[in-house]
Amino acid sequence: MYHVKEKYNALFTPWKVCDMEIKNRIVMSSMGGTSLFGWLEPCHFDKEASKFLLEKARNGVGLILPGMQCVRDTMGKRWLYQNKRMFVELEEYMKEFHKTGAKLFIQLAAGFGRSMAINGIMVAMLKNKAFGMLAKPVIDIDYCCASASETPNRWAEDTYSRAMTVEEIQEQVKAFGLTSKMLMDAGIDGVEIHAVHEGYLLDQFTIANMNFRTDQYGGSFENRYRFPVEIVQEIKKQCGKNFPVSLRYSVVSKTKGFCDGAIPGEEFVEFGRDMPESERAVKYLGDAGYDMFNCDNGTYDAWYWAHPPQYMPDNCNLDDVMHIKKFTDKPCVCAGRMDPVRAAEVIAEGKLDAVAIARQNLVDPEWIIKIREGREDEIKPCIRCHNGCFNFAKYKGTSNIQSLGDSLHLARCALTPPTMQTNKYKIVPTKKPKKVAIIGAGIGGLECALVLKRRGHSPVVYEKTDMVGGMFNTASSMSFKEHDKELLEWYRKEVKKQNIEIHFNTEVNDVGVLRGVDHIIVATGSVPRMLPIPGFAKTLTLTELLYEQKPVGDKVIIFGGGQSGCEAAYDLVLQGKHPTIVEFAADLIAAQNVSLANTSFLRDALRYHKVPIYLETTITEIGDKKVTCKGKDGKTFELECDDVVNAIGFVPTPVAKNSFKVSTVGDCVAIGNLRTAIWRAWDVCMKI
Repeated sequence: MYHVKEKYNALFTPWKVCDMEIKNRIVMSSMGGTSLFGWLEPCHFDKEASKFLLEKARNGVGLILPGMQCVRDTMGKRWLYQNKRMFVELEEYMKEFHKTGAKLFIQLAAGFGRSMAINGIMVAMLKNKAFGMLAKPVIDIDYCCASASETPNRWAEDTYSRAMTVEEIQEQVKAFGLTSKMLMDAGIDGVEIHAVHEGYLLDQFTIANMNFRTDQYGGSFENRYRFPVEIVQEIKKQCGKNFPVSLRYSVVSKTKGFCDGAIPGEEFVEFGRDMPESERAVKYLGDAGYDMFNCDNGTYDAWYWAHPPQYMPDNCNLDDVMHIKKFTDKPCVCAGRMDPVRAAEVIAEGKLDAVAIARQNLVDPEWIIKIREGREDEIKPCIRCHNGCFNFAKYKGTSNIQSLGDSLHLARCALTPPTMQTNKYKIVPTKKPKKVAIIGAGIGGLECALVLKRRGHSPVVYEKTDMVGGMFNTASSMSFKEHDKELLEWYRKEVKKQNIEIHFNTEVNDVGVLRGVDHIIVATGSVPRMLPIPGFAKTLTLTELLYEQKPVGDKVIIFGGGQSGCEAAYDLVLQGKHPTIVEFAADLIAAQNVSLANTSFLRDALRYHKVPIYLETTITEIGDKKVTCKGKDGKTFELECDDVVNAIGFVPTPVAKNSFKVSTVGDCVAIGNLRTAIWRAWDVCMKI
């Protein structure tokens, strides 16, 4: 028999939305890709999402919010309420779901507007009207990007949204009502409207600097908020006043301008919704009929508030949400890197009604059970990387460069491959146990060992150093990487708990010396890339700078502006030093697969801290206390410095190639991230 630790008690108390009681204060907020009705594709009852959501209900979430679903299909243009069969399937599903004691609200959306993450093909559709017309039967991108007014797209600044017509707005209002009635009749407990939040379409109507309309949906405060007000009024008309309607709500926008966010602690003039307007708006929207406010901050221009990466502080939105609760009599929920212990404290004090936690549910489906059983040290932590769940990416000169496979399959997890991929990644016990040698105890090697052990094989790990983790020891050593450190500790504990045999201080350069094994996995990682320029040997590696903490002077040049280089520069800034970045590309972190939520924070933070950044520039010589650089124009110049750090990347170092008996994983295959290392480990180990 387990007893919840006192510090978590408040999380497991009941609360109400309207007259509906919810068994605990833990809300799973919506994540793209977890919609019960599909994602970008035409609406349908989604089997993978339904399994995922039911598992979360069984594992203890009180209120579940699936991923947002536009009331009109993104592809195909069908209205959600027109797919009658889908609601029949939903009704059967809800009978099983309600056996868990959890509640489920469907999140309905008006659309994306200027926040639509358009890619190169979509940009061409918007700019070439003939192409756009040809594509309309499949995807009406002109409609998908339509906004309150003509405004620049977040993902392609030279591409503009058109203003929605009054007829289109009123069609949507009607659709919200019809869809909600069908959802209620199918057994859904409530709906959440997405969103006066994060700079999505309804938010664009409410923000004065994004709404230049002169009709009844623009101008005055009441007109700007008319669209979301009409939606809730229509739902209440169709479903009755006791049918719960939540609103996804950003308290303040934290936005300085189009594509320009404000980092924590920055003094700025609010471009979007400021706190005085929010105080008025939350009461106005509550009086209009909204029964709950599911809150955070930010817009897509300040995306790191709504999707906080590891650089943001824990509970980053909590103070603003606790403040706004004073201006409404409706329940308020807070999302954004929420710490369950802190959440329980403010809930117990009556300053918050519930906590919304999203991506931790992707990483560890049993995290609530582990809290209830006093096993919180066994929780696999979310590291806020967004590499599997939401890696929409862009840099200067691009639109959304996310791969098509990732665009169609969000809400997967870099650290836990079976999440939303249960048909592809699963533990199948082996019928022929094998002894498998693993060379390298980095994250790729450790993940291989854990998967093999769970399948019934006997893994043996050989590590040339005296510790596990490989390059992740360097990656996790920065001051803001506390969750990375927790993940590394999780691996240490897990391999020990699974009694996995590891031989430390044992370097294997020739797989031929490994005798008596049935298979070999090479996970030997990579080494820093070198350049044949004078003085390059004087550079420090990232490991020497970050993990070994070799002393450096005040002026440090970071040679390379990728993610690792920018993180190192930011860490130096936090130490009070003065880094400079020299980068060959036209923007910092000019790479696919790194979420804009993460990259935009680093770009904004480095700019805020006035870090000198030399783009389209390379270093041609490293001297004593100076480097010689060559810019885009071909001219050379010198920069003074105390030290230079090599952040230009890594090269794979496999000690053997793939063969019948040998497999390779991690960075020794190709330089990647934790997702590529861990997913590749599963790809290999499921077949052994």
